[in-house]
Order: sequence, then structure tokens, then C-alpha cells
Amino acid sequence: MALDQQTSLSMDETDTVLARHETGVLSLARDDEPYAIPISYGYDSDQRQFYLRLVSTPESEKRAFLGSSPQVRLVVYENENDVYRSVVAVGTLEQIPRSELTIEHVEQYGDAKRPLFEIWGKSKEDLDIQLYQLVPEELSGREVNIDEALDTA
Repeated sequence: MALDQQTSLSMDETDTVLARHETGVLSLARDDEPYAIPISYGYDSDQRQFYLRLVSTPESEKRAFLGSSPQVRLVVYENENDVYRSVVAVGTLEQIPRSELTIEHVEQYGDAKRPLFEIWGKSKEDLDIQLYQLVPEELSGREVNIDEALDTA
């Protein structure tokens, strides 16, 4: 598939894709070591910010990566009727201390549903739930019509 078959999404189209979904893949890196996890998110299209509720245990790999304040990429994608769309947000996660939560934060975190793939081998008391905000430095979307791309290949 040639890159010229891809079309950039407008910011309104990008917002629409993000509003349609509530899960994506969050990638973090520390030195030369990558780490990617499926997550759920809330998205504020007016502010173009993401809200994430991340659960970890004290000895978890996730906790180690989050503690290093890494650059992150959040990828959300869909494939409907032979049209593939993806959105990539790049930035740094900011932890929101519970003491600084506002009503607006709580409303956004309420949209970050807990996906079914979050299954923990620890009791709830052993889990650390941290709230994060991602204000992207870069936010872009693209789409490709798979049939058209294959026809021109």
C-alpha cells in the first residue's frame, strides 16, 4: 500500500474517531526499552485532552515505566467497511493528584471505562489506581480506503 493512498483526517474527523471509541494502545519508552498496553480513555474534544485511569501493582513493569515520566504515544484505530482509520497522540502523561481533582476531571474519568481485558491477579487493596491527563503535543489522524489502495497497487 503506497503512502500516497492515505488521507489525513481533519481535526473534526479526528475528534469523531476518538469520540467513537474508548480504548486504544498506550506506548511508553524508557531508554531503548519499549512498553505498550491496552488502555481505556476519556476524551475531551473541546480541549483535545485525554484522561486515563491506570492501574498497577507496586512491583509492576507499568509502574516502573510511568515513574520515569516517559514520552508516550496513544494509538486508536478502527476498520469499518474497508476504510481503515487511525489516530496517534504524542505527548507526556501528567499525573493528577486526587487532591487536585475537579468536577470536570471526574466527569472525564467517568468516560474512561474499565475495559474487560483489565484482569488483575491481586486483590483490590493491592492495586494502585492513578489518574493521568495527556495533552498531546501532536495529534493526527489518517485514513485509507483498503479497496482503492489494493486496486492501485
